Parts: sequence; C-alpha cells; structure tokens
Amino acid sequence: MERVRLLNDRPLRANAKYILYWAQMNRRVDSNHALQFAVELANEHGLPLLVYEGLTCWYPYASDRLHTFILEGVPPTERRLRQLGIGYVFHLRRTRSDRDDILYQLAHDAAAIVTDDYPAFIARWHNARVPGKIGIAYFAVDSSCIVPMRCFEKREYGAYTIRSKIKKLLPRYLVETLGVRVRHKYKGAASEFHTSVTDSNIPALVKSCEIDHSVRPSPEFHGGSDEAAKRLKRFLRDRLRIYSDQHNEPSSHARSELSPYLHFGHISSLEIALDVREYAAEHKLMADEFLEELIVRRELAFNFARFTDNFESLSSLPNWARETLAKHARDRRDPMYTRDEFERARTHDPLWNAAQNELLIFGEIHGYYRMYWGKKIIEWSHSPEDALATMIYLNDRYALDGRDPNGYANMLWCFGLHDRPWPERPIFGKVRYMSYEGMRRKTEVDAYIRRIEAAR
Repeated sequence: MERVRLLNDRPLRANAKYILYWAQMNRRVDSNHALQFAVELANEHGLPLLVYEGLTCWYPYASDRLHTFILEGVPPTERRLRQLGIGYVFHLRRTRSDRDDILYQLAHDAAAIVTDDYPAFIARWHNARVPGKIGIAYFAVDSSCIVPMRCFEKREYGAYTIRSKIKKLLPRYLVETLGVRVRHKYKGAASEFHTSVTDSNIPALVKSCEIDHSVRPSPEFHGGSDEAAKRLKRFLRDRLRIYSDQHNEPSSHARSELSPYLHFGHISSLEIALDVREYAAEHKLMADEFLEELIVRRELAFNFARFTDNFESLSSLPNWARETLAKHARDRRDPMYTRDEFERARTHDPLWNAAQNELLIFGEIHGYYRMYWGKKIIEWSHSPEDALATMIYLNDRYALDGRDPNGYANMLWCFGLHDRPWPERPIFGKVRYMSYEGMRRKTEVDAYIRRIEAAR
C-alpha cells in the first residue's frame, strides 16, 4: 500500500460496470503495480477491468517522433490485455477541435479510476486536477520506482544520502509482481472512442495529427514492450559484461539503451533490475555499477521531482550552486550562441555538434556526452537561466526520454544539483567543469564524430 494514494474523498460507485485503469505513463502489462492494483480492486468488487490509454495532440512538444514511439506500443499492449480478459480503449485525439472528455465519458460507468503516480510531465498536472472533478474514487499508484516514492519523507540531497535508505528497503521491494489474473472478463462492446492501431497504419495516424511534423521518428528506436524486451535481452547477452568498464565510451556500445522505454513505461525498472541481477549471478558478472544508475540515481531523480514544485528552475538548486552561479553571472562568455545555433548544431566544437546531431537524428545523446553537451550550453549561453531554458527546450523537443524526472535532474546536475563544489573558475564558479580536452583523453571522440557524420 506504500505505492497507492487515494487522491480524493469520493466513494466507489455502486452498480458500476467496471474498474477503469487510466494508463498515463506506464503503458505496459508486465511488472505494473498500478495494473495489478486495478485488477485486485476489480476482483474484490466482482467487476471486470477496462484499461484506457489516450494520446492527445496538445502535450508539450508533440511530434512525429514521440507519437510514433507511443503508437508502436499500442498493438502489443492491446493483444496482451485482451488475452488476459481485460478490456482496452485507446483513443487518439488528432486535432484540438476533437473532443477531449473521453476519460470522463468512460468514468460514467466506472466504480473507480486507478492511474499512474508520476511526479512530472502531464501526469503530475492531471493527478492534481482530475480527482476533484471525477466524482468517483481516484487512486494513483507508483509503478515507476522499485522503492516507492512514498518511502521517503523529504527531498534527498544526493546519491550518498539516499543510497543507504534504498539498499535497506530493496529486499522488500526488489521482488517480482504477482501475475495478473481477472476473475471477471470484460465482455463489453467495442467502445465508440477506440482508435484501431496496427503496425501498418501508424504512419497515416501520425500524419493525421495536429502536431510538429518536422521532428521525424527515430530510425534507431521503435516503441513497445516487445522491443524493450529485445533490447534488454541484447544488453544481458552482449553488453552487461563490459558495462562497468566501458559504459562511458560510446564506441563500445555498452549501454542498455532502455531509457526511452523506461520513460514511456514500456518496461519497468523492476523487471530490468531483476533480470540483470539474475543474469549477473548466473554468469558471475559484476552488475553493481549498472544497478546504481538504474535504481539509486534514477530514484534520486524521482525523489527530486516529487518533492520539488519548480523542478525545471535554477531555484531548485542547492544554495551553494545558486550563489556561485549568481556570483559569476556577469563573467565574459566567448563564444556565445543563440538557441537557433545550438539547435542546428552550429558551434565551433565538433564533439558538441555531433552530440546535438545525435539528438536531432536518433532522439538521444550518449549519457556521458550528454553531460558535456549540457556543460557547454552553460559556457556558451548569455546566462545560466538562458542555458537551462535551451537545454530543456532541446531535450524535451527531441529526446525520446525527455520530459522525465531523470532528464530534469540530469540537466540540473550540470548546474550543481546532486553534486558538490569544485575549485572555482570563470562562468561556472564552483560548479563542475568539463572540457573538450578531457573528453579526448577519456573517450574516442573522433570515432564518435565519424559515426554521427555518417548518419546525417
């Protein structure tokens, strides 16, 4: 129950037709505590379960890239749910003039709504506003973190303060979820609100939407739980053994590349952690560094977003970081670039340009170079505030894992969040600095630049 919050004071409706699970962020069947809770609630009250998943045209930075990735996850989700006897409605709102009340229409026949507890993006906005309007019990369930966010009473200062707390709780929560089994199968007629999605009609559906068509789908990442499972299997088989030593080297291809799938809920961190732990034990591999990133660092970011109202602002930084950046706000910056020059990868730095082009083309930047990408935006922007605004714009518009607690924490890390003071220098003050020369010493910069240039 640490995962479950009742967000209003409304009762369950009597004589209802179903329990409604609104899949806002965790768009999957397996290892989904929210879906599991909805099934248990339905079984307890002798009702079937109906799952509603929507995709609107008005969310921030809606584009062909993001729409395509989400839509690619719909067919496998629908197949799995129907096999389990669970109803499914997927609604695609193509234009702003289309009706926007589908959740409320489905709620008319629901005893209660269960949804995802998520501290960022539009789910945070929905969960603050919908419960008071819906008229029935509204439950939000944390299925994004292994250790529930409610286990922490306040914002943690850094990884070193949250790590021991997480490790103490892991034996309780790093366990498989129960299998989903409904006692009453959904037998309702097909909903008038349902949009049929097939692998072949996704391009036409995307084209019909009132969204940004200039941001094209990623040629590398394709959405859905099936694709996420393939990438996890590849990571275990080919990459886990080299991850600890080589994950900061792009040419080694040692990363899991599961971040977009975690963001859109096509796979859970719980499933990944359990599979990695089992595979590492079976093959006598070291997985500590990967699990540190997946669990401690990621859940630190969720803790930050949950306990911070303005998690997209420099005001959320620790005092020392805000003070040192303010002290150096008038330092001379040369060169300086406009947002348009950043967006088009028109700087003097070939490594930075390659990182930005990787984002533009594929919808991601290698994690180690993304830190460098952010640091240089600070160095070449008119002010720290302008730098953060540019980072958020570029990341949220182009990155498949943008609009995510992990992304906001990582961008603010560039300004000192979850870090410590370093020797003072111009522009950055006591905030950590990263240099092109340092990147060349530590990584194969030229190989990375050649790979990105070949993809353009």
